[in-house]
Amino acid sequence: MSDKRTFVDTNVILYLFTDNDKKKNIAASLLSPANVISTQVVNENINVCLRKLKFGKEEAYAHGKSLLDTFNVVNLYPPTITNAFNLSIKYGFSYWDSLIVATALENNCEILLSEDMQDGLLVEGKMKIKNPFKDE
Repeated sequence: MSDKRTFVDTNVILYLFTDNDKKKNIAASLLSPANVISTQVVNENINVCLRKLKFGKEEAYAHGKSLLDTFNVVNLYPPTITNAFNLSIKYGFSYWDSLIVATALENNCEILLSEDMQDGLLVEGKMKIKNPFKDE
């Protein structure tokens, strides 16, 4: 989708399991080691697979393993959490969204693909939030 360092949010990846072919294809096109996700994204995907999509553990964990094998996966650290507090207050993000934003910023991502946050918002003058499903 872009040659800029890109972080992919949980909500985008979960469209791999939708009946909407357009969104499913966009989500599938983002499966790349060039794109970044965090351990939070892996865990949130597994949680949604188990609780909302009613996957069995083997299927949900297989999905989680495929994310670990496919993306550039980064960790969360105490300074990431502290930064998330500040971003949540400054921009009004939910705590969980602010963790995604903080992690993406910490890992020098220029684009954050998310459906949950304001499309086009430039965060900290460095990273643009883009909704990959929004027609341009």
